[in-house]
Amino acid sequence: MTENARPQRPPRVIHIVESLDVGAVESWLLRMLEASHTFGEPVDWTFYSVLSRPGRFDDAARKLGATVINSPVELDRKLYFVRALRRTLRRGNYDVMHCHHDVVSAVYLVAAAGLRIPRTIVHAHNADLHVPTGSPLKSALLREPMRQICLRVASRIVGISRYTLENFLRGRAPRAKRDLVLYYGIDTSLFQAPQPDALAMRRALGLPDDSRVLLFVGRMVSYKNPLFVLDVLAEIANAEPGVFAVFAGAGPLQNELRERARERGLADRVRALGWRDDTVALMRCSDVFVFPRVERETAKVGKEGLGLVVVEAQAAGLMSLLSRAIPDDAIVLPELCETQSLDAGSAAWGAAVRGILAKPKPNQAAALATVERSPFSLEAGFRNLVALHRP
Repeated sequence: MTENARPQRPPRVIHIVESLDVGAVESWLLRMLEASHTFGEPVDWTFYSVLSRPGRFDDAARKLGATVINSPVELDRKLYFVRALRRTLRRGNYDVMHCHHDVVSAVYLVAAAGLRIPRTIVHAHNADLHVPTGSPLKSALLREPMRQICLRVASRIVGISRYTLENFLRGRAPRAKRDLVLYYGIDTSLFQAPQPDALAMRRALGLPDDSRVLLFVGRMVSYKNPLFVLDVLAEIANAEPGVFAVFAGAGPLQNELRERARERGLADRVRALGWRDDTVALMRCSDVFVFPRVERETAKVGKEGLGLVVVEAQAAGLMSLLSRAIPDDAIVLPELCETQSLDAGSAAWGAAVRGILAKPKPNQAAALATVERSPFSLEAGFRNLVALHRP
């Protein structure tokens, strides 16, 4: 079958992912799978997890009609992994292989060599182009050859933002209709539910009824920079005694955050909630969303690929203070988003937070309607994904 041939059946698409757990990529794909039923587009879905253990949402995907395959061999056993994946690809007669591991997708392209899959897609979801290996030197040496394999072999290169795509191409001009930006679609039905009881939420978290909430949502890791939120709170603690910081996310910095809060006398002003399934409700009940992602690239970490949580905060009508690591694509409502360089320091960020708190609250319904008209709507995201898979 050629690149432009149209199958007589729904396209058979195999998505190669890490695992159907709580990662942002996998959560988006599950939303798209569910949307295929909502919008009536027939697609034959297969998820191939590179982890051999079952994922948290494997059964949910199966109930929605997808096939879920867990690799019998871990990715670090490269030769055996490639052989196992190749057997699956040969048996599956797939029209599309959609790889979701940035430069690591080169391994999957090698596994598919000679099988004549009509369309192979490498999807860049991050900007750091990380190669997972215990050796920084090995990672650095492998990164560029693997990127070149992706550029030369894949029939499509897709980024989740303009910045992510440009970063992957690294100076190569995008090929018309072949190097594309595909925005995630968010499920705005979660934002259409009746307004949560903000007073009940505050009481459940042990906050005063009249408290003002600074909200951080994300992994508790260094490059997401949650400890900086604590610095900002310290700057305004005396002037704004009713302001509290709430952290929704899990990661290695959770304990350090709590310890630093105790050391600075802020323990009673901080709530570290861990992983939460109700972040939309938290957003709708908070006052300022703070996203201080680190701005400088390092050998291991690049800038933010998109920042979908920033789009979600806007859908919730939540005023946001963002570092300059956020791509412009993620700002749908500029009037809700204030950007500040981290170089300005925590005092400037504290002043910005106080300025936001002094403003009237935005109209949540109007903010949601704007996001629903944007490329980040569920239907727009789904239609664009389906178009990417069509011959």
